[in-house]
Amino acid sequence: MGSTSDLPVLRKAADFLEQMQVPFEMNALSAHRTPHEVESFATGAAARGLKVIIAAAGMAAALPGVVAALTEVPVIGVPIDSTLQGQDALLSIVQMPPGIPVATVGINGALNAAVLAVRILALSDSALAQRYSDYCSTLSAKIVKANAELAALEGYKYKVTHEQY
Repeated sequence: MGSTSDLPVLRKAADFLEQMQVPFEMNALSAHRTPHEVESFATGAAARGLKVIIAAAGMAAALPGVVAALTEVPVIGVPIDSTLQGQDALLSIVQMPPGIPVATVGINGALNAAVLAVRILALSDSALAQRYSDYCSTLSAKIVKANAELAALEGYKYKVTHEQY
């Protein structure tokens, strides 16, 4: 993350990676304030065994792009809503030059970044693929349950309930 002020957003990613039993690093690195540390982190990422990097930043949001320029490890960028409702960060991350791709999720979308990282990692880890599949089943079950609760909701004169779609 660009700074520890991003932690409330990134905590969702950390919680999901923890739930999926995926080891992860968590660092505060700034492309502008600690460029040498960013370079060291990014150039050594593959050697340390990192397979995917989630990089989050607000404002100019240079961190994901700088990391992507310095490593061949896939980078997922998370734009942080710190100014301009996060639009500045989103555009900074998504508009990368040819040859320096950064997969980009929505503003403050750290959970989706972690889900995407798990999907990538699960391609070569069958146990993780099973845990991810189990997680996906819980998503479906939540919506099925919510829909059943909505069908049973009373108090509306003109509400119509369909048995199946």
